[in-house]
Amino acid sequence: MSEIQLAPKIVPRFQDELDQLRARLLVMAGQAEEQVRCAVRALVEHDSDLAERVFMGDQAINALDLEIDERCFKLLALHQPVATDLRVIVSGVKINRDLERVGDFAVNIAEAALRYMEHPPVKRLIDIPRMADLAQGMLRDALNAYVSLDTKLAAEVIERDDALDGIKGQVFRELLSYIVGNPAITEPALDLILISRHLERIGDHATNIAEEVIFIASGRAVRHHVREGSSD
Repeated sequence: MSEIQLAPKIVPRFQDELDQLRARLLVMAGQAEEQVRCAVRALVEHDSDLAERVFMGDQAINALDLEIDERCFKLLALHQPVATDLRVIVSGVKINRDLERVGDFAVNIAEAALRYMEHPPVKRLIDIPRMADLAQGMLRDALNAYVSLDTKLAAEVIERDDALDGIKGQVFRELLSYIVGNPAITEPALDLILISRHLERIGDHATNIAEEVIFIASGRAVRHHVREGSSD
């Protein structure tokens, strides 16, 4: 009899906690996206103060990482969810990891930007800001797809990853030709190549999140291959 009386109280509380988990992941995603935006802006505008802000902002993302992990593990331990609810929580752990890595890549970009500022500009920066816009849009849409379990939007995010990879390849080839023509710019040019690689990896993490959305909604794993550097 007591179990029947408790059930109406437990279910709404569980759903409320799931909603809170989604909300905190959205907060973390917003902060990670802002970190990327600031890091790339620091590069383009030669703004060392903005790069330093990225380093300070990483602390908030790391704190959210710990908080969200704790939320997920408490939900698993206290409610023993099944089916879709279980997949939402398990995927939340994975998405949390992806977002924390996005924050780390933003820090890496800021570090490379500071090194780049020590040299005369190699070229006008066009493709790297394009990559940043694309990667941030992928990240934003992947989290929106997670909240609404929108598999169509998730699939669109996955498709956009090829465009990001294509721009990265273009950046690499162009900068390599610059280095061949003028070896004196090797160090700053390599930093730009590294930044393009970090942005490509951010896109990979957004793709990971989109793939988790499809897994939550259907139970079907769509990761059909291991990407280069997927351990990041």
